[in-house]
Amino acid sequence: MAGNATEPGVTAKQAEALGADARYFGALAEGRFEIPQCDTCGRHHFFPRVVCPYCGSEALSWAVPSGRGTVYSTTVVRRTEGDYTVCLIDLAEGPRLMSRVVGITPDAVRIGMPVQARIDMLEAAPLLVFTPLEDLA
Repeated sequence: MAGNATEPGVTAKQAEALGADARYFGALAEGRFEIPQCDTCGRHHFFPRVVCPYCGSEALSWAVPSGRGTVYSTTVVRRTEGDYTVCLIDLAEGPRLMSRVVGITPDAVRIGMPVQARIDMLEAAPLLVFTPLEDLA
């Protein structure tokens, strides 16, 4: 349980949720991509929660997904510092998450494109990004 439970207005359940968030980012910082999996129904979910969003169970474990996914949707953010994508990625294990596709020009990212997760360090913080599967061969 996170130490935030002693702060005014933070319930034990909220502190536990903050702990799940810290657990996810801590694993990324150590170079591991992990997501919660329900021990009761077996389904993976994202973003980390303390209760399974499918069956309501509190019996959760952390699992290492394959990292494979498919681009569900994509948009390009145009900035003077350089353009980048913001994508919704459907993981092979089921959850959908928001990330970026890197390693190709933003305009080349397509819906349905198979991708693979990797962890990049940006400004001293870990960031889960995806690369096209074709480029990994």
